[in-house]
Amino acid sequence: MAAFQDLSVAVTGGTGALGTAVCAALLEAGARVHVPCFASEELQAFPLAGRAGLEVQEGVDLRSEEQVVAWYEALPPLWASIHCAGGFAMAPLAETTASSWRHLMQMNADTCFLCSREAVRNLRRSGRGGRIVNIAARPALEPRTGAGMAAYTASKAAVAALTEALGEELAGEGILVTAVAPSILDTPANRRAMPDADHETWPKLEEVARVILFLASPENRVVRSGLVPVYGAC
Repeated sequence: MAAFQDLSVAVTGGTGALGTAVCAALLEAGARVHVPCFASEELQAFPLAGRAGLEVQEGVDLRSEEQVVAWYEALPPLWASIHCAGGFAMAPLAETTASSWRHLMQMNADTCFLCSREAVRNLRRSGRGGRIVNIAARPALEPRTGAGMAAYTASKAAVAALTEALGEELAGEGILVTAVAPSILDTPANRRAMPDADHETWPKLEEVARVILFLASPENRVVRSGLVPVYGAC
């Protein structure tokens, strides 16, 4: 397990399935974890609420530039920012509305851009570098697998391209930027949506969280601009 003792880490989407696994692993590793939450209902099923070392700020809309700026400015100097926030929808192109396209771009590309930018400004306070880890997706690396979900694929491809560009731009400051690209994560929601699939081949949340923790940790001294596939056996 990567060590984060007394390091502050931001986790967007921290109340979601993958975000919860990431937060739990960070707390176990000794981190102080900061999570933005848009609506109070998101906290009702959040199993980590009230844990020592975890701070949740309600009412933060990551689609709002003003709110993202204010949240990151109020945080202590961070070591890392992990961006699990995002959204998913699938539909054939002819059935994809412009509003659906814009919604996915906002949820995935815009939030990643805003949080990455403000994370960089925060990380620069300490002058010690830091880590940013984004969440892309398999279709971002293999667009042909995104047939039937072109809008989602394009929004995650934007995350992947942003990651690679920022990894190059920020390397000289010791800020290493990477992303993981999951296939179908083994979550209760995905199992309900695909009950006949071979769930054992899907990557488990805890396994993906461990990859993210390494990329975000001080132990990662060389990986940057990388898009790491976390596909499991599927």
